[in-house]
Amino acid sequence: MPSLFVDTTPLRVSPAYRRLWWGLTVSNLGTQLTVVVVGLQVYEITRSTFSVGVLGLCALVPLVVFGLYGGAIVDHYDRRTVALVSSTVSWVVTLGLAVQGFLLGSDAPVALLFALVAVQSAANAVNSPARGAIVPRLLEPQLMPAANALQTAAFSAALMIGPLLGAAIAGAVGFGWAYATDAVLFTSALTALLSLPPVPPEHSDTRRRRVGLASVVDGLRYLGTQRNVRMTFAVDLVAMVCAMPRVVFPAVGLLYLGGGETTTGALTAALAVGSALATLFSGGLARVRWQGRVITGAITAWGLAVVGFGLVLVAVGRSEPSSVLWWALAAAFLMLVVAGGADAISAVFRQTILQTATPDDMRGRLQGVFIVVVAGGPRLGDLVVGGLSSRVGEAWAVVIGGLLCVVLLWVLVRAQRSFWRYDAHHPEP
Repeated sequence: MPSLFVDTTPLRVSPAYRRLWWGLTVSNLGTQLTVVVVGLQVYEITRSTFSVGVLGLCALVPLVVFGLYGGAIVDHYDRRTVALVSSTVSWVVTLGLAVQGFLLGSDAPVALLFALVAVQSAANAVNSPARGAIVPRLLEPQLMPAANALQTAAFSAALMIGPLLGAAIAGAVGFGWAYATDAVLFTSALTALLSLPPVPPEHSDTRRRRVGLASVVDGLRYLGTQRNVRMTFAVDLVAMVCAMPRVVFPAVGLLYLGGGETTTGALTAALAVGSALATLFSGGLARVRWQGRVITGAITAWGLAVVGFGLVLVAVGRSEPSSVLWWALAAAFLMLVVAGGADAISAVFRQTILQTATPDDMRGRLQGVFIVVVAGGPRLGDLVVGGLSSRVGEAWAVVIGGLLCVVLLWVLVRAQRSFWRYDAHHPEP
């Protein structure tokens, strides 16, 4: 049923895109593996959840800084070269993680792990805008929704399988072998990038070729003039900052639904399951014309699904059950599956609008902003929902966050009506 299942046309018509997609799919599996394993190693060394949180901060700060600057680099140099260099740096860091895992293990200085993660995050912050700017050069604009659905599906699969694989390898044979597995898988991305032709930026006559802080500022100034592209960032920030529920998952597993870490893992996986299902059955997305309306509907569904998740928690109360409340866990899981699917559909079209409505010589910088928003929004959401939870409890914090998401979303859409009217046949930034 080609009209129902994910559209694989981009894989068939573009050998270059096919090689890149497969390479990144395999390497993303290793990346998600390492994210979990390095957290496990830090916790084993320190026995401190706070230290694991600091690890996240070490990844976030370089991602923000180098995401913006990396976008300027991408708009100045050949995108293939930038992606290769940054990927090589990331691969070398992974090899470093493997070496320390074999030699030091639980005796490794935690500062070493913080430093390695920070360098790897900086490399990824440059690499992501480069890859995002390469894809529109390999495919026709009408294939971008299908291409983004394929990439979202691959990432969702990696998000489900990678952590399980990493924890299993680390538990069975140690941290070193887990990192070494990532290093082997990462070679697929290097091979795919090596197979690409050069992808130099297409500079217009009205913008000078320059890189540095001034280039970053130019990109931000340009974004300020592009109302529809700017709205894709604004609505995503509303969704993630107001209604990202993951920060309450550990408390939910202990205090609401029972099951502890197992329930926490199931709730985390539910978002990825929803994303995978939405992209698996995304064949009709390639024909969507009014993409702003679909994004608005998807984020509305996200907010309402998060409200539904919160209402399940309100219904059971903070009872600290001694065993799993299976009916409540099933209902909560279903709500998060819906939320994950809605978020995936929103992501497909937000990325599509960015890639098709932005001129090539600005794509790198705006892709850099995209990375900052995608990475930073959920982190801010953790702070907002976590802080609200300390005042009204986890259940009502989630309900309030979901409702606030929907209200603010529609306020933005009403204020920026061109986003509602955005036409994929005649893209206007």
